[in-house]
Amino acid sequence: MSAFLRGYELASPFWLLALPVIAWWLWWRRHRRPDAILFSRVDLLRQGPARGRWAARALLALRVVALVAGSLALARPRSGARTEQVNGDGISIVLVVDLSSSMLAEDFQPQNRLEVAKEKIKQFVLARRSDAVGLVSFSGEALTQVPLTVDYPVVLAAIDNLQSGQLEDGTAIGTAIATASNRLRDAPGRSKVMVLLTDGVNNRGAIDPRTAAQAAASLGIRIYTIGVGSEGMAPVPVGRGVFGLRYENRKVEIDEPLLTDIAHGTNGRYFRARDGAALQRIYEQIDQLERVPVRSSRYVRYNELYVYPLALVLAALVLELALATWRGPLP
Repeated sequence: MSAFLRGYELASPFWLLALPVIAWWLWWRRHRRPDAILFSRVDLLRQGPARGRWAARALLALRVVALVAGSLALARPRSGARTEQVNGDGISIVLVVDLSSSMLAEDFQPQNRLEVAKEKIKQFVLARRSDAVGLVSFSGEALTQVPLTVDYPVVLAAIDNLQSGQLEDGTAIGTAIATASNRLRDAPGRSKVMVLLTDGVNNRGAIDPRTAAQAAASLGIRIYTIGVGSEGMAPVPVGRGVFGLRYENRKVEIDEPLLTDIAHGTNGRYFRARDGAALQRIYEQIDQLERVPVRSSRYVRYNELYVYPLALVLAALVLELALATWRGPLP
């Protein structure tokens, strides 16, 4: 793929080989033996040779414009699309976020746990420069929202779209670790990090969290776990009523021994966030992780521009047809 202007590309540049052929055709027309009669209509002769020559030159110019513009259209000019290799000091990191219904508990006023977590995670992503970032959500099952990428706007948009209820309810911590580990196993560089945020106790999934953590450790993945929730009681949604969600005060239950074992078994750390400010400080601490070279790709969508030379082709052909009807065809 060849660049013809800065910021522009040609998808099929070999069609530009038609341009020398067009130039040869013009040279041939100029040096061939002229026809004895250049006019197909006698009334043009009565109007004088100048008008006939003007019409012939106009027809030729329109034919050349159509051929050149057609070659350019077939070469498919486009802008904005490219794959860039981004090198820098960074880590490969997957953010794992709990979407279970308990994340709607409103003990992180004025918002619930999930909304506060999304805000702090977005700030964490915005602080990245060359880190490859992925996103996994989980509740009773786990789902990769974004694979590892340095396209941070895509990650931020996916975080904005996280909602409780997108997945089957529950807390499958082992499944979440296994899903995120699968994304990190082939990540470039030596530093592979998982940040797992949850507010509950593992109660779903066929994979034991400690077993999943051991497998992650064997892949060189370090897990930082964050337990989210205040002390004591918290208003937790238990169903829907006439005026929206119904809340009941329930005891905050976080399996801190499990989260501690997961972190320590992978050379990570366990953090407890009892409010939004504490969660902010935790992500700031994680932001101090070691950095190693990482090589990633950035993808940008193509903007096809062939329609413009194609429109010129059509315009030239229409004008040539109109002029040929009046003057006669090009000899």
